[in-house]
Amino acid sequence: MSIKFRLTIMNFLQFFVWGIWLISLGGYMGQTFGPIEGGSIGLSIGRTYGSMGWASLFMPALLGIIADKYLSAQKVLGIAHVLAGISIFFATRAANSTEMYWIIFATSCFYMPTIALNNSVSYALLNKNNFDVQKAFTPIRVWGTVGFVIAMWFVDLTDWKSNTFQFVFASISMILTGVFSFTLPDVPAENKSTNESLSSKFGLDSFILFKQKKLAIFFVFAMLLGAALQITNMFGDTFIRDFGSNAQYKGTFGVKHSVFIISLSQISETLFIITIPFFLKKFGIKKVMIFSMIAWVLRFGLFGIGNPGSGVIFLILSMIVYGMAFDFFNISGSLFVEKETDSKMRSSAQGLFMLMTNGIGAILGGEFAGRTVSYFTIGSKVQWPNVWFSFAGYALIIAILFAIVFKYKHNPDEVNSVSH
Repeated sequence: MSIKFRLTIMNFLQFFVWGIWLISLGGYMGQTFGPIEGGSIGLSIGRTYGSMGWASLFMPALLGIIADKYLSAQKVLGIAHVLAGISIFFATRAANSTEMYWIIFATSCFYMPTIALNNSVSYALLNKNNFDVQKAFTPIRVWGTVGFVIAMWFVDLTDWKSNTFQFVFASISMILTGVFSFTLPDVPAENKSTNESLSSKFGLDSFILFKQKKLAIFFVFAMLLGAALQITNMFGDTFIRDFGSNAQYKGTFGVKHSVFIISLSQISETLFIITIPFFLKKFGIKKVMIFSMIAWVLRFGLFGIGNPGSGVIFLILSMIVYGMAFDFFNISGSLFVEKETDSKMRSSAQGLFMLMTNGIGAILGGEFAGRTVSYFTIGSKVQWPNVWFSFAGYALIIAILFAIVFKYKHNPDEVNSVSH
């Protein structure tokens, strides 16, 4: 079995195990705990998703240090997946949203670091086998998105999204992924004698980049937009399922297969990756970032006017623009950081970009989104159009401020390279 094929399986499994529960978790919590907790369930869901941000603040760096200094990277990857699998099994026994919060936090502490570890192992093994990493990894990584989508389809078509079978399936899949990780070729720890400071190991030295005005402004907006990244993951499934309480929509394809509808977002994400080189060369990073922000406005606004019946086209259009909203922000942002930082700081700078978006941004997004949903909940009924239009307004304000505050001159003659 070739190394590229083995890494393709690894990347497929890496995101397959996440797709099993990430999108359906919010809907499950709303269905299971909502009638008991009333309007507070929105805040509980937001904070539970925000726990992934808290885990992302410190655990990737901690396990990265272990992989660099003490233990082979593929073994750390395997152990983390097994522990994540054990943790999420306890979600089957969660009696309330507080218990679910701590279970998802524990799961995230082990799972979130595996995303970076999977990349590190893939890069190392491709280099070891004399492949062009950027060229070889892109088609391998695409299978991660395919795995995520297939997992969503599976829990939707089996209706495991509505019960604890999703967590049992996720647990078994994570443990098997961990076992598969152990079978990969060795990626030994290489920095056992490093004298690097603890702050450097955790990427804290990258905060010196805030002394550069342009980067400081960019990172602040990355954090603000990062708050929007997980909102539809948190509440998209809950929102569509809620239509089932209305006789007009009960039994419609959209309500019965809400996760399947949302999976169109991930398919769109895969397709929009292909367009990024053209947009970057034609318009430059600043405009591409603004396109992303406007796409977020459309993403939320279309949710606000959509429904699973006659308005299903608006839901589908929202899924399509998600690809631009998500990819144009993440990839163009990463390229900007790569271009604007010194080669000695690039890894730390990329870590800071991820911390601002998936760490601090995700925490703020979970709290902000949860409070917004709770604010617009009357009794046990969420006023979803008000919720989505509020998020759309937030994204629009960010886009306007970014266009005014962020100064960047595009040179269309520059050659941009994109990797994903």
